[in-house]
Amino acid sequence: MTGTVRTSAWRNWAGNVTARPARTAAPATARETAEAVASAAADGLRVKAVGSGHSFTAAAVTDGLLIRPDRLTGVRAVDRAAGTVTVGAGMRLGTLNRLLSAHGLSLTNMGDIMEQTVSGAVATGTHGTGRDSAAIAAQLRGIELVTADGTVLECSAARHPEVFAAARVGLGALGVITALTFAVEPEFLLTAREEPMSLGRVMAEFDWLVAENEHFEFYWFPHTEHCTTKRNNRAAGPAAPLGRAAAWLDDELLSNGLFGAVCALGRAVPATVPGMARLTGRALSARTYTDIPYRVFTSPRRVRFLETEYALPREAALSALRELRSVVERRRLRVSFPVEVRTAPADDIPLSTASGRETAYIAVHMYRGAPYREYFSAAEQVMVAHGGRPHWGKLHSRDAAYLSGVYPRFAEFTAVRDRLDPGRVFANAYLRRVLGE
Repeated sequence: MTGTVRTSAWRNWAGNVTARPARTAAPATARETAEAVASAAADGLRVKAVGSGHSFTAAAVTDGLLIRPDRLTGVRAVDRAAGTVTVGAGMRLGTLNRLLSAHGLSLTNMGDIMEQTVSGAVATGTHGTGRDSAAIAAQLRGIELVTADGTVLECSAARHPEVFAAARVGLGALGVITALTFAVEPEFLLTAREEPMSLGRVMAEFDWLVAENEHFEFYWFPHTEHCTTKRNNRAAGPAAPLGRAAAWLDDELLSNGLFGAVCALGRAVPATVPGMARLTGRALSARTYTDIPYRVFTSPRRVRFLETEYALPREAALSALRELRSVVERRRLRVSFPVEVRTAPADDIPLSTASGRETAYIAVHMYRGAPYREYFSAAEQVMVAHGGRPHWGKLHSRDAAYLSGVYPRFAEFTAVRDRLDPGRVFANAYLRRVLGE
């Protein structure tokens, strides 16, 4: 059995993408997944697997068979000797993090939210920030993949290595991931140092801040000189986590409750945005705490928004940020969300946004329901001028003609796709745009 078949509409977290599939299935095993794929293909239906809906693009949209991950959530193996954990593709990152912690283990690096499924996170290239440690997909050691003809491939650096190389950031174009094996390490402590800085200081010290910290990122509040910085570094201990009251005040009341109210006011009365931005930029104070990794890397995100993000050569980051700031001021755009800047080392994944180059990420956001197209379009123009690569799960307008020019191994990926899915069972409009026919 492949689970209950439903035909209700599916909507993503931000509410900007909807799918109305002809069928929906929730298989519990790779074999059930293969049967569902084969049945749909025989009936001429396209197939897409969906995660938790935290992407802003239509990467998972289909009018054919939509495969839900709800029952692909079990733990396959915890191998301490090998330093690996294998889990079902539908497991949420939050569940994975808590599972690993219960075993005294951790991922090396992660993004700043943990609501995504593990398969959705790797398929779209989810990343955090790191001087030496790369995105979640770079921590993969194995992938169980159901291909268009119903084959279940066990992929790793030793088995089907060319498929494994491509499928680590596969966009759902190569098949349906049913299980993933992650490299893990003994759980460690991180000391987080968060403090406000002026934009001028951050830009003057950016290279030093990146070099001297294992994980550095900052948020700049448009219309102001205010930034919030975060430095995470490994610590010997002891643990000194945030108290419940302090965590609630900063992460819930200020970062979600008050910030959400400010964004809603800005959407209703755009003229208030610059003043509110100055208020928001001053609201968060410095704090330092030491805790296990996922409690430091991740934080709750309850204010809904739309986002675009580009990966740039790291040396281009500050120039691009200056240009973005100039555009916001010149066009008198009203932007209530901060601009997020992170970094990553080069990796060897063909469609990773950090493939082959030291990378800086610049992410821009707009509150859900606020006009965003002019701002995002202007940001894209800036990023494209610097050879930027758009995040696969965030809004962008790039196509295969552009992307093949900024990804040196683009043809390597499409060759694997041609071999595994010549009939384009896993195609949709988004993949046709970004990968070509």
